[in-house]
Amino acid sequence: MLQKTPYLNFSIALSPAGHLHLVTDNNVQVTLDESSVQEIQKRWQNGYASGLLHLGLITLSTALPPSFMFWRQFAQKFITEVCKYPDFLVTPTKTVPVPDEEELNIILNQAPFMQGGEYLNLEVLYSLWTDLNLVLRQELSNFNNNLQQYFEAYHAHWNLVGRVCFHLAENKENQEMPFAFLATYTTRLTNNAQVQHLPLGKALQEYAGDKNKALLLALLLPVQKACEASPFIKDLVSSGRIFKPLAWKPQEAYRFLKEIHLFESAGIVVRVPNWWNAKKPSRPKVEIKIGKNPAHNVGADALLDFDVQLALADGQTLSTEEWQEILVAADNLIKIKGQWVEVDKEKLAAVLQHWQTVQHDVAAGDLSFAEGMRLLAGFSKTGVSEEENLAVAEWSSITAIGELKQILASMRHPKVDGNSDELLAILQKHLHAKLRPYQIAGVQWLLLLYNLKLGGCLADDMGLGKTIQVLALLLIIKKQQKKDFSPHLIVVPASLLGNWQAEIARFAPSLKIFIAHPSEHSDVKQINSEELADFDIVFTTYTFVQRLGWLIKIPWGLVILDEAQAIKNPSAKQTRAVKNIASKTRIILTGTPIENNLGDLWSLFDFIAPGLLGAQKTFSDYGKKLQHKVEANFFGSLRTLVSPYILRRLKNDKSIINDLPDKTELNAYCTLSRQQISLYQQAVMQLAKQLEVMEGMERRGLVLASLMRLKQICNHPCQWLGHGDYVAEESGKFLRLQELCTAIAAKQEKVLIFTQFREIIPALSVYLATIFQKNGLVLHGGTKIKERAELVRLFQDEKGPPFFILSLKAGGTGLNLTNAAHVIHFDRWWNPAVENQATDRAYRIGQKKNVLVHKFICSGTIEEKIDLLINDKKALSQEILSGGGEVSLTEMTNEELLQTVSLDLDKIIKIP
Repeated sequence: MLQKTPYLNFSIALSPAGHLHLVTDNNVQVTLDESSVQEIQKRWQNGYASGLLHLGLITLSTALPPSFMFWRQFAQKFITEVCKYPDFLVTPTKTVPVPDEEELNIILNQAPFMQGGEYLNLEVLYSLWTDLNLVLRQELSNFNNNLQQYFEAYHAHWNLVGRVCFHLAENKENQEMPFAFLATYTTRLTNNAQVQHLPLGKALQEYAGDKNKALLLALLLPVQKACEASPFIKDLVSSGRIFKPLAWKPQEAYRFLKEIHLFESAGIVVRVPNWWNAKKPSRPKVEIKIGKNPAHNVGADALLDFDVQLALADGQTLSTEEWQEILVAADNLIKIKGQWVEVDKEKLAAVLQHWQTVQHDVAAGDLSFAEGMRLLAGFSKTGVSEEENLAVAEWSSITAIGELKQILASMRHPKVDGNSDELLAILQKHLHAKLRPYQIAGVQWLLLLYNLKLGGCLADDMGLGKTIQVLALLLIIKKQQKKDFSPHLIVVPASLLGNWQAEIARFAPSLKIFIAHPSEHSDVKQINSEELADFDIVFTTYTFVQRLGWLIKIPWGLVILDEAQAIKNPSAKQTRAVKNIASKTRIILTGTPIENNLGDLWSLFDFIAPGLLGAQKTFSDYGKKLQHKVEANFFGSLRTLVSPYILRRLKNDKSIINDLPDKTELNAYCTLSRQQISLYQQAVMQLAKQLEVMEGMERRGLVLASLMRLKQICNHPCQWLGHGDYVAEESGKFLRLQELCTAIAAKQEKVLIFTQFREIIPALSVYLATIFQKNGLVLHGGTKIKERAELVRLFQDEKGPPFFILSLKAGGTGLNLTNAAHVIHFDRWWNPAVENQATDRAYRIGQKKNVLVHKFICSGTIEEKIDLLINDKKALSQEILSGGGEVSLTEMTNEELLQTVSLDLDKIIKIP
């Protein structure tokens, strides 16, 4: 339950299912009266469609947070359309038509960055529009289906469209008065079921007499409301001219055209020539074309060409004489090249001067790639006022041409093309895996950025294979660039080092790696470039970047950051240390949306594309000023600017969903803390001593107890010791769980966590609640049978708890938990059938998601060795598998057993 407060301290988020909900947002604190806040919350509790409709209807004078403003405008657009369909109420099956795809795409482009914004697409807008249709019909039943009464109950300034219609048409035979105006009203249907229009003056005759006065006033009510908003219409009514056909000069027609929205808001139907579009009026613009400079290759270091000219919307260039005609025109609506166009000669002249100044600056110092990208996105040069910036956006047209246009298209929409044959030949020989089509496109995108010396963000959904795409890229670079080859640096959280090592060993063993970490090299602080000459990749952790001074002295080929949200704080020491490292290209990897916070976005782009978003304070101030102004379309411009540098594919994208299996199993390798290593080694040494003196059943009991002890130590030292606070930093699995569930929480997905140990469930539950900021559910052998159905119901509810911890035996059968997108096996039951049975709680009939199964494995321990035995069918024999299908170690010889349980020191990386 959201706290009731006189402040609006929450925002609107979009769930993976495409539903809107309110979430507490500490970055939002808008002063609003308490009753309004409470009513918004109440309506949202009745359903998101009811809350959305309420948001569109109410009158507010306070500037709302961006997510509220965006969805409020979407709802208001729906209500505006409702007002245009008076038969909506009398026809039970009538619905308000959804805007066309072009208009919906404009809405999508204007969407602010919000939680769940990655799920926003055309289908979601279609669905929300349908839901608004349904909820409006439901709510109108309380008002006898009287829409006007419904509006009045909200004190909303909405009006049903009446029977009055304003018509504006061209009068081509009269050059001085080239427009004709007529006000009409609808009377009846003709025999062909067409609405019949009569001049509004006829209404004075039709409704003459006192008995018809009320009907006449009702008919003219929209005109009265228009008079209140428009002095222009008020003058027409006062003089009586509105009841007659009128011939107008261009300036009168222009004034009428600019006030169409006022007439429609009053409930008047407006008909105008097709060439007029109030949202995108036809007008001459300053046309800027940016392209490749012939003397330079396109890329981060490139200098671009810049050309300025005047043209009409259809691309026709204006001559000097036509420009002079505009400058001397007395009207705002003039005819050029046979077209009626809107002109504002003062603004147009100022915008032309603005671009000529830019052109002069470019000629003096050339236009950099980053500056070109900013201009193409609609960002003007630093220091331009807000008013000037809006004028520039309205009266300019900026496009990329030639090779630059093609490259930007490839960056925004990567796809497999004819250039992939050579790459596939390299990968077929050196990558021990077959890439899916979307992964091949991802590799080509990364290679394009590398060749252009541009940075980028690979932000594919978890489970889509970001790591293997990076490995494929590094293999291609290694084979294509044998001369002047520089090693690459990959910075990762310490808990992910084991994962990268395992993936390289499995898929790209020809890549030689060096781990710049004290657990691998005691003299790691003294390394020089000569010692790294034979290595392809150097790994280090975020913690050690600031401790290893030699990192900034090496000219790296690529610097790649995994879990790049680690540098979202620009003032943090590790962020500054990472940004000081020089390289040809910089790539960041993240499975969480990076656009939810403008500050985070700036810091990440300051790494991959320094200067693209400008100075931090300028960017922040600019965003705060414009994000509440729809006409500025700040978010649309920002999205245009950053989109070429971000590649993000979701598991449910239509373009890739057919490439994915329904269930993807991933090994999640975990490191060990120093305490875990110490306890583990003590346990192995103690086992070795006891094996020398025990036999038979006593030995079997010893082996089983020791294996249980090692499993517990791998989970957390406190589980074996039986006391302590389960500090996350003391367990590699807890840290891995944090990284994984942070990403899951950011995407608002749900997860099942299985463990065979009931005693660790409370600690896991408390820990996960801090990550998800919500409590979860637990189920174990002590859970009453009658409570289980309620736990399932709560989890299956979209608004229910985000995580569910289950003991493997109690939760492994009989439950249907298809709302989970992830399954985590926190510790391993060494029986594949039992694990699969547990996984099937999420992956079963009715599941509409691609389920990711994460199997936690501590590198270099018995967990990794048993996993290899299970997955290597050739190694599995009757001696290793028990009758129930479980790995049995009690039958091994002492030597085999100790070899299996002993730590593999070559694979151990300690948590510092």
